[in-house]
Amino acid sequence: MHITVAGLGVSGSSAARALAGLGARVTVVDGGDGDKQRAAAAELEEWAATGSASGTGGAGHRAGITVRLGDGDTLPEGTDLVVTSPGWKPTSPLFTAAAAAGVDVVGDVEIAWRLRGPDSAAWLGVTGTNGKTTTVRMLASILEAEGLHTMAVGNIGTPIIDVVLGQGKDGARPYDVLAVELSSYQLHWAPSLRAHSAAVLNLAPDHLDWHGSMQAYAADKGRIYEGNTVACVYNVADKATEELVRAADVEEGCRAIGFTLGTPGPSQLGVVEGLLVDRAFVENRQKQAQELAEVADIAPGSGTPAPHNIANALAAAALARAFGVRPAAVRDGLRAFHPDAHRIQHIADVDGVTYIDDSKATNTHAAEASLAAYEHIVWIAGGLAKGATFDELVQKSAARLRGVVLIGADRALIREALARHAPEVPVVDLDRTDTGAMSQAVREATRLAEPGDTVLLAPACASMDMFVNYNKRGDAFADAVRELTARDH
Repeated sequence: MHITVAGLGVSGSSAARALAGLGARVTVVDGGDGDKQRAAAAELEEWAATGSASGTGGAGHRAGITVRLGDGDTLPEGTDLVVTSPGWKPTSPLFTAAAAAGVDVVGDVEIAWRLRGPDSAAWLGVTGTNGKTTTVRMLASILEAEGLHTMAVGNIGTPIIDVVLGQGKDGARPYDVLAVELSSYQLHWAPSLRAHSAAVLNLAPDHLDWHGSMQAYAADKGRIYEGNTVACVYNVADKATEELVRAADVEEGCRAIGFTLGTPGPSQLGVVEGLLVDRAFVENRQKQAQELAEVADIAPGSGTPAPHNIANALAAAALARAFGVRPAAVRDGLRAFHPDAHRIQHIADVDGVTYIDDSKATNTHAAEASLAAYEHIVWIAGGLAKGATFDELVQKSAARLRGVVLIGADRALIREALARHAPEVPVVDLDRTDTGAMSQAVREATRLAEPGDTVLLAPACASMDMFVNYNKRGDAFADAVRELTARDH
């Protein structure tokens, strides 16, 4: 086959290697033509020419890789299939040309699903607007505690196609089950995917410029439930996720399993007196409940877990229980799990004030969950709004705000929402977008804070107006907090 791969990023390069290793003639197209793209192109072409052992498949099976930079719109002549990287919009000219030529367009997740062997690992899928990565990593930790050979893959950073094609090769132990993070982009391009069990954690407006509407975004998220065989896990507090379950065409016998921060009903997991309990995977759901873990077992040592991380733990537990994992493994897996940096990360306590880095809260839904975790907050917010509005977020969080420090290009949108819905809250508006603004923001937040307060970086915005990514933004916050502690000593 002649396969065109759209995009020269991690997933595109992975797909190109895998498909060339299986004998396809691959053309990779990318609209960029900078140093980064040229370096990636050279690496791919060298791999194809030299038969590097690091790739998938033997050198003798390769039909070669050609890279075309600076033109991502034109369909290469003779293309039989297009494999797209997740970020490419459905309206891209390349895909319009493919449709006109009768050529299918799929994603790397679809290719991985099609290439599974007969005894391949089961997939437990996770999607949602927020919390995907944390939930998938919690799930993998629980599965490992059960003694299963597993890996967290997909949108979390490890290309799933590499894992699927590498299973059991060179004497490696095959995976028993995979914890798969799936974005709405990936689900859009994966029509054949049929998971063992899957969860939609929550739904809030995001990536609407890509999907075109909230309805289209939700529909792509809901694809994760299609063909599930054991459990469709939904969020009791988010009715839209339950509606996606109702709309899904699943295998006979597949069950709807809810998770809630309240007392669970039958076929639900929830919280009772500080315990995570299961009323779904027990013999008598009407009268029985199985203790799984204590709330304190969720990332122990990091303080009281935020409500949204308790919800993430319940979703992970539901998927693990759907796969037959014992209660003790849920507890042990949650105890072993440690959150990634910049996700409700405790940085320091200085003079009775707690400093928390949630730079990963890049949209209003994530920021709302973060703000709900603390009682008295000095909030550092702002950046690139990506078309978001902030009235609802401010309305819900106003009672918790001791003060607000605004940074970034679109801070005026948040300032205006504060003026409408929390006019009594002091606001410091930093009219600068350089990276050094974070140090000043932390100093201003410290001035507004009182003992017992939390200074919370939960920007509700993307970072690229000031920083390379949210990681660098979080690092700048942590460095600024450490400057405070250094001055105090």
